[in-house]
Amino acid sequence: MPLKLVLRPGEKLIVNGAVIGIGDHPVSLFFYNKVNFLRGREILKEENCDTIEKRLYFVIQLIYIFPEDAATNMVHFAAILEEARAQHPDKEALFDEVQTLVREGNNYRALKLCRKLFDIKETMDAPPAPKPTVEVVRRRRKVAAPSIDE
Repeated sequence: MPLKLVLRPGEKLIVNGAVIGIGDHPVSLFFYNKVNFLRGREILKEENCDTIEKRLYFVIQLIYIFPEDAATNMVHFAAILEEARAQHPDKEALFDEVQTLVREGNNYRALKLCRKLFDIKETMDAPPAPKPTVEVVRRRRKVAAPSIDE
């Protein structure tokens, strides 16, 4: 059974290292074999890696998208993972799970686990979002009276 991805207009996707842009209309893609892919909202750019959690996510992303460079990136992964463990000793079990997933080659699941790390931190650090003002506008539509043709 193929993997089906439905992408919105203007969305980007990385498939096996190639960046694919979607045009003006929604697109359904079917993958019939194993591919490494990330949707645009899952992609982290290097310039946005301002925390150790994001650096860990980024290096796993590189391992996942560019398997030909995995050996080099695994060295970076080990160093960043040790730094993350030192900064967050309370998350030892989580880092163990990430390490196991990466060693098993289950990089996409490792990415999802890392994403939870910095999503939680960002929501805790961020001030509460201001509530938008709501303006209620009621408009009555004029309906033409039915004509009686006799």
